[in-house]
Parts: sequence; C-alpha cells; structure tokens
Amino acid sequence: MEVSDYSYHRPQTLAAACDLGRTFGAEGRFLAGGTELLVDLKNKRDQADHLISLRDIAELRSIQVDAGVLKIGALASLTEIAESTLVREFLPALPEAIMNMGGQQIRNQGTIGGNFCRAVPCADTPPICIAAAAQLRIVGVESERTVAAEEFCSGPRQTITRHDEILAEIRISPLPAGFGARYERFSLRRGSALAVASVAASVVLSAGKIKTARVVLGAVAPVPLVVDACSRLLSDATPSPKIFQEAGQLAAAAAQPITDLRGSEAFRRELTAVLTARALTTATRRAGGEQT
Repeated sequence: MEVSDYSYHRPQTLAAACDLGRTFGAEGRFLAGGTELLVDLKNKRDQADHLISLRDIAELRSIQVDAGVLKIGALASLTEIAESTLVREFLPALPEAIMNMGGQQIRNQGTIGGNFCRAVPCADTPPICIAAAAQLRIVGVESERTVAAEEFCSGPRQTITRHDEILAEIRISPLPAGFGARYERFSLRRGSALAVASVAASVVLSAGKIKTARVVLGAVAPVPLVVDACSRLLSDATPSPKIFQEAGQLAAAAAQPITDLRGSEAFRRELTAVLTARALTTATRRAGGEQT
C-alpha cells in the first residue's frame, strides 16, 4: 500500500496553519503524529492532496497548569503526557489510559490531538477526558471557541471542526474534593490491540455518598457515549457492588455495539457491563482516598 502524491506544508504558526486549512478546504488534512492519518491514507480510508504539518508550532506542545486548569497542547505526544508529573498529579487515570495504547514507538509519535481528531470510535483518550469534564479549545482563522469534549466527535472519523479550525488544547478544570476516576478497557491481546470495549468513570464522593458520577463508553458506539442513566442512578447513592452492577446493566443497554471480527454485539454489551462496574469501583475507592 502506498500513499498517493500530496503536497507537504510546514507552517510555523497556528495562524498560518489555519489559513492553509481554509485555502485547501476538503483537499487538506492537518498532520500531527501521523500514526492514524498516514495509515488511513495508505488504506484509502481517507484522501488528501495537501498535508499541513503542525510539528513546528511550539504552542501546541505545552503541558501546564494555569490558574488551576490543566492545559494539554494538542501536539503533546502520548508519552509526554503519560510521563508528565503535572498530568499524573492532576488526572492519573489519563496516563493509565495512554499506557494501554499501542507500543512505545506509537506513544512516542502519536499525539492526544490526533487521537481526538481522527475520531476513531475505539480511541482511548477521549472517554477519560470526557469523564473529567474536559473542554477543548478550537482555533480558527477568524475566531476561536471552547466546546465540551463530548461534543467534539460528530460521527465515526468525523468532528465538528471546520477546514480552517485546529484543535489546539485540551483543558481540564480543577477537580473537586472527593474526585476519583478510572479507565477500563478490554482488548484481544496486549500491545497494540484496539479496544473491543472501554469505559471511563468518574465519581465525586461527599459524606460517604456519591455526589455525582459520570460513565463514558468507548468502542461500543459511533462516538464516545456519556450514559446519563448511570449518572441519575448513582446521584446521592451509597456506593455498593450491587448499585455498580446496576449501573453496568444500564451502560450495556445504552451501548450501540457492532459485531465484527473482534467481538459480537452481545459480547461487547457484556463487556460494557463488567467494565462499568470495575471502573466505578476503582473510581470510588480513589475518590475516598485509596491509592489503587
């Protein structure tokens, strides 16, 4: 398999990259790490006459905490995020999710922005970011906007960005006292295997009860799926294996899995139920101060 001929562009600023995106429109693609885009081009799942590299735009690589908000540049590599002390202290479930992604070479090259923007249903970083109520900063030629992470993917391999817009930053606001999160996934083998099903969960505990909870499904729907029924069930509830199993059943019912070579629809629903209960159990323990 070969990539078709294309023109390669290497802008030095975010504004210049956005301008090129507007100029080339549907014929252009922004290139970050390339671990997914280049494979899609080779397999003819996507096509482009112009590749616009973002690698020289330094502002997209930063990882910092500003006014209590964790800001991760879209071009930060998965390895940089997983090894960041700031990220590990702020949201340890995100590095955990990343360490389940591919091998070391993929994590060295791949970026969190690319993981969001390719909008693959089994992507690993969006669910845990959504569970932590992340916001995404999107920059365009004439304006910029901030959207909730769960609004970013509009369908398989589709996002809400226009041709002149670039995902610049993932932002996670200060997490409340009593917060805990966990990402669980199942794959057919270790290493670079894609998730057959995955679940991210976050819990906020107060006085021994669940104040709020969020369950986000990956790989079992066209886009990362927030299960509102789980949030309603768990609000003001006392944590217990029974209620987490009930939440798992609600998550399984909300899932929209397909049948393919990696698993049947029924198998994926059962996995979703099990992974939801596991994720909620660990998230709750962490919310209570346990080191798990």
